[in-house]
Amino acid sequence: MKCNCIRTPKSLNFQTSYYSMTTQAIFEQIQLKKSFLSLGLDPDLDKMPPHLISSSQEPLFDFCKTIVDHLQHLCVAVKINTAFFEAYGVQGYTALDKLIHYIKSHYPELFTIADAKRGDIGNTSLRYAKAFFEAMPFDAITIAPYMGKDSVEPFLTYPDKYAVLLALTSNEGATDFQLKSNNKEILYQQVLRQSKSWKNASQLMYVVGATKAEHLTEVRKLVPDSFLLVPGVGAQGGSLEDVFTHGSNEKVGLLVNSSRGILYAGSGEDFAEAALEATNVLQQEMENLLSS
Repeated sequence: MKCNCIRTPKSLNFQTSYYSMTTQAIFEQIQLKKSFLSLGLDPDLDKMPPHLISSSQEPLFDFCKTIVDHLQHLCVAVKINTAFFEAYGVQGYTALDKLIHYIKSHYPELFTIADAKRGDIGNTSLRYAKAFFEAMPFDAITIAPYMGKDSVEPFLTYPDKYAVLLALTSNEGATDFQLKSNNKEILYQQVLRQSKSWKNASQLMYVVGATKAEHLTEVRKLVPDSFLLVPGVGAQGGSLEDVFTHGSNEKVGLLVNSSRGILYAGSGEDFAEAALEATNVLQQEMENLLSS
């Protein structure tokens, strides 16, 4: 009898051995580098230095690789916005895959986040988890929690991997839903409180925008020990000092992300040096806050 079973070819066995990241390891990197910076990689061909576009056969990869090579000693995490790769189809996916493997093999101490904002029913989430934790060895992925625990828990079945839930984001439209109250609790607070009861909740982190720093005190009451991924410092106008004052915990517990303010600090052949200069300023401010 002929079997019509689908067999997985050896080439699709994605298991790859890399240094496992824990929150303790992140804290140790914060102490070592005197920084809690997450470097955001949002490569936009329209904003890249013209010489790179004309000379490189892989501008997405080469731009990001150069930035990471120059800044890796000043950051503890790298957040890769997958949309900026997906926009270019197969070529973009190839660059994304090459980039994450490059970072994990050359700088294994960096905590890598896929800013993919996934979130779907369980069996689909399992496939997303396989894509970002096996095919591509990210340490974490951003998740929209709207569909509830069965859309998130599949990501938490991977040891030392993390789901970063959108809680209170930095964009203008965040007020449409996240700050609405049901007469008992504001929505973002409900997300924080309820997610703590999910299986393997210790592997949860949360996105809280720097432009919503006034809410960080309440956030910390609900998730005192969790790491927070904080976008919105720099180009979006968030205050680093306010974020640290209201959001830090005993192990700092913050990954403050900066993307555009670093990536496009310069547009000439010295773009990496300009990015380094911008990062040095931010890192020095972080060091001052840590020492205080």
